[in-house]
Amino acid sequence: MSDNTPKKKLRSTEWFGHNDKNGFMYRSWMKNQGFPDHEFDGRPVIGICNTWSELTPCNAHFRKIAEHVRRGVYEAGGFPVEFPVFSNGESNLRPTAMLTRNLAAMDVEEAIRGNPIDAVVLLAGCDKTTPALLMGAASCDVPAIVVSGGPMLNGKLDGKNIGSGTSVWQLHESLKAGEIDLHKFLSAEGGMSRSAGTCNTMGTASTMACMAEALGVTLPHNAAIPAVDARRYVLAHLSGQRIVQMARDDLKLSKLLTRQAFENAIRTNAAIGGSTNAVIHLKAIAGRIGVDLALEDWTRVGQGMPTLVDLMPSGRFLMEEFYYAGGLPGVLRRMGEAGLLPHPDALTANGQSLWDNVREAPIHDPEVIRPLDKPLIDDGSIRVLRGNLSPRGAVLKPSAATPALLKHRGRAVVFENLEHYKERIVDEALDVDADSVLVLKNCGPRGYPGMAEVGNMGLPPKLLRQGIKDMVRISDARMSGTAYGTVVLHVAPEAAAGGPLAMVRDGDWIELDSDAGRLHLDISDEEYASRMADVQKSLTPPGGGYRKLYVEHVLQADEGCDLDFLVGCRGAAVPRHSH
Repeated sequence: MSDNTPKKKLRSTEWFGHNDKNGFMYRSWMKNQGFPDHEFDGRPVIGICNTWSELTPCNAHFRKIAEHVRRGVYEAGGFPVEFPVFSNGESNLRPTAMLTRNLAAMDVEEAIRGNPIDAVVLLAGCDKTTPALLMGAASCDVPAIVVSGGPMLNGKLDGKNIGSGTSVWQLHESLKAGEIDLHKFLSAEGGMSRSAGTCNTMGTASTMACMAEALGVTLPHNAAIPAVDARRYVLAHLSGQRIVQMARDDLKLSKLLTRQAFENAIRTNAAIGGSTNAVIHLKAIAGRIGVDLALEDWTRVGQGMPTLVDLMPSGRFLMEEFYYAGGLPGVLRRMGEAGLLPHPDALTANGQSLWDNVREAPIHDPEVIRPLDKPLIDDGSIRVLRGNLSPRGAVLKPSAATPALLKHRGRAVVFENLEHYKERIVDEALDVDADSVLVLKNCGPRGYPGMAEVGNMGLPPKLLRQGIKDMVRISDARMSGTAYGTVVLHVAPEAAAGGPLAMVRDGDWIELDSDAGRLHLDISDEEYASRMADVQKSLTPPGGGYRKLYVEHVLQADEGCDLDFLVGCRGAAVPRHSH
C-alpha cells in the first residue's frame, strides 16, 4: 500500500509553497473563496475538469457528479478545485462537435498546465468530451482519472425499448417509406431521452466510456452505470478518493496509456460492437502520449474478436441491460478467460492490473454478454479498407452492416456535398437501384469542415417504399456510433484534400470486399491518372477564426484528425512567473 508521502515534489508547491511575495498572492487570492490556511499545507491540489453545460444535455448533470468527486478528494486529504472547459456536445453544436474536439483539448491542456494542480479528474460524457479531455491531459502527462457521466435510462415507445439515435434513424426511414405517420414519429421524441445521461446505445459516448475503462484510466464499472443510478455517484466519490493517492504516487497518464493499453482497447471495441469513431479518437489520444498507433493495428489486434455484447445498433439491448448484466468487467473477464485479452497485466488507475480488476467479475445475463460460442457476430473488428479509392485507408463496422453487402459491386450514385445529397436523394427520377453504391464527397475533416456524422446517408425514399433497408454507402465523413448499415467511412485522403474520392462519377463501378480489406474504383489506370490530374484541392472556406486554423492544420482521418501542431506530449512544467 502507498503511504501519504509524495514520491516527488508536488506541482502546486511552486504556487502555494513559498512564503515570498508570489506565495502570498497565490494563497491570498484563493482565500477570497473562504479556503482556510490548512488547505495550502502541501496536500495534493486536485483539479476537477468539468464539461458541464446545459447546451450539452449528456453532461447537464455534471454539477452533481463534481460534488461527489469533491467529497472523495476531501476525504482522502486532497484540496479539490473545480474548473470549466469547453463543452462540445454532439446533439446541439453545429456544424459538428468534431470541429471543436481539438479546441476543447487545447483548452484542457492549457488549463491543466497553467494552473496549480497536481492531478485531475476528467468529467466526460458526450461523444467528443472523452477524447478531448484525455488528449489535453495526455499532452501534460499528469496523474488523471476519467469519470464518465453514464448513459440515459432506456427509451420507451408504446411500452417497448427504443435506443438513442438508432431508433431515430429507424423511425425516420419508416416515416419516409410511409410505414408510420408523423404523429407516430413525433410520439417517440419525449420517450427516447427520459433521464440525464449519454446515448443509451453503443454509440460514440458509450464506446469512448468503454475505451477509457479498457485503457485503464477509470475505475472498474465506470463505462456502464446509468447516469441516474446512485452507484454512478459512488463511483465519482471513489474516483475523487483515488486521484489523491495517484497524485502522491505520481501515477501519470504515460504509465497507463501504453501501447499495451491501446491494444486492449482495440480488441475490446470489437467485443462490444463499438463505434467507428473510436478509430479516430484512440489515434489522437495515442498521438498525444507518444504511442505510434496505426490503422493496421485495428486489423492486426482486433481481427477475429467476436462481438459479445448484444446492444443496439448492432444488437437488441441497451446500456441499462449491459450494466445489469455485468458491464465492461464482465466482457473483459470473458475475453481474459478465453485468452483474447492482449495484455491482461496492463496497469490501471486503481493501481491494479486490468485482469486483477475483472478476473472475478460476475456475468448475470448471457443474452446481453454472450458466451464465446454464441457471439452476436463471429468477427466484430473494425475493417480497414484500402485500394485506389482509399489509398490511406477507410473503415467499416461489420457488426452494424448487412452481411450480404460486405462483398459487393455496384454503380456509383454521386453526391458532391451534403447539400447536393439532400436535393438529389428525394428525386423520384434518380437513377438508382438496390445494387447502387451511394458516394458522398467533401464531408471530411477539411471539406465539411469538421467531418460531420453524415456518412450513414438515408436511402432514396423510392427504394425505401420498395422495402429496401440497406445499401453500400461510401464517404469521407463519419457516422454516429448509434447508426447502422453497410457504410464505408473515413475515406483518406478526403475529397477536399485532393483524394481519389473527388474524381468518382455517376455510373462508375465500385467494388467492396470487406474480408479482403479492399475498396476499388474500377477504371483503367490511364483514366485514373487523367482524372486525378484534374482534381483540384478545395479552397479554405471563407472567413477566419478557429475554423480557418482548423482547416489549415487538421490531419487526415487515418492520423486521428488532430491539429498537426498539437500532436505530442509537452509536459506540465511552466516557468515560475514573478508578479
